[in-house]
Amino acid sequence: MDFGFAQEDEDFRAEARAWLAAHAEDARDRRSWERTLGAAGWIGLGWGAGGYGNRTATLTQQVVWAEEYAQSAAPPRSGHIGENLLAPTLMAHGTEEQKSRFLPPIAAGEELWCQGYSEPGAGSDLAGVRTAAVREGDGRAYRVTGQKIWTSLAHEADWCFVLARTEPGSERHRGLTFLLVPMDQPGRIEVRPIRQLTGTSDFNEVFFDGAHAQHVVGGEGNGWRVAMSLLGFERGVSTLAQQIGFARELGSVVRAAVESGAAEDPVVRERLVRQWAELRTMRWNALRTLGGSGDPGAPSVAKLLWAGWHQRLGELAVLVRGAAASVGPADWSLASPYELDAAQHLFLFSRADTIYGGSDQIQRTIIAERVLGLPREPKGAA
Repeated sequence: MDFGFAQEDEDFRAEARAWLAAHAEDARDRRSWERTLGAAGWIGLGWGAGGYGNRTATLTQQVVWAEEYAQSAAPPRSGHIGENLLAPTLMAHGTEEQKSRFLPPIAAGEELWCQGYSEPGAGSDLAGVRTAAVREGDGRAYRVTGQKIWTSLAHEADWCFVLARTEPGSERHRGLTFLLVPMDQPGRIEVRPIRQLTGTSDFNEVFFDGAHAQHVVGGEGNGWRVAMSLLGFERGVSTLAQQIGFARELGSVVRAAVESGAAEDPVVRERLVRQWAELRTMRWNALRTLGGSGDPGAPSVAKLLWAGWHQRLGELAVLVRGAAASVGPADWSLASPYELDAAQHLFLFSRADTIYGGSDQIQRTIIAERVLGLPREPKGAA
């Protein structure tokens, strides 16, 4: 596969780099930053016809923007879920009315989204969803009741796309519907932050108590098909930007290994080289996928690759520092003396990498059954 950058791509890179250098450090908060990005036309690149996005951009230019953003001093994105997950799903399965209503506010950075998939008892096994949606009297809207968990950015979001069961008594993949639910419903929606090992609260529990929803994407009962389509979009261009961050973290681990003397150990050196080689492999695999490989197992393969890689990097980050990795900062005048440094945060947060977004076990099952055609795993097996 020939995946290179033409001169127009490099011109686009220069423009993106210059704009980020001029604006990234002026960001006051994440929500206002989304509006700044939208006003400058950097959200919705390559959305194509329909006038819903901003700039027109080729696939390679989308990769350029993702890489330049990851290398800049710009803050983390709050609009990722709306731009990279919901928007392409609406373009594939939504009505023209839904596209007109929701895509322009996403492109402008005005409306933020969260994802209502996982539930207690139905995390990696998404087909076990129990959140129910019942039609209201006029039949044009639903009341949603249930609980979602591990909901990223729910405390900031204006809307949530929710996978709910609309057919009473249905099981597994059948009877599910993909609903768009406004979050501003006091008394009907409650968001509770979940404190993580790192001390931060990026995830939330969301409780729906008869929440109102009137937008159905893909038709009632077709939620599983829409949900699986969305998960395919989740591992697109943004994967390459994620790898830029991984490369930065790997560089920090290598420097720490040199400073501590751990790099003199041949076993440690071999592990560092392997991390570098595997990261290069992941990049080429991501480019192959974007180039249209047509491999139905590509999203699961990508998740397996980066999750295990990142977890091993977290282990290396503390290994190369030795005993120093187990203590807090030296400045005990800090209000929070047990605040984690970057290596400690990497180690603790990466423990979840092989679980969230579809556990390793689930990804292997998908590859085995849907790609390799192996017999299905017996349900209830020990």
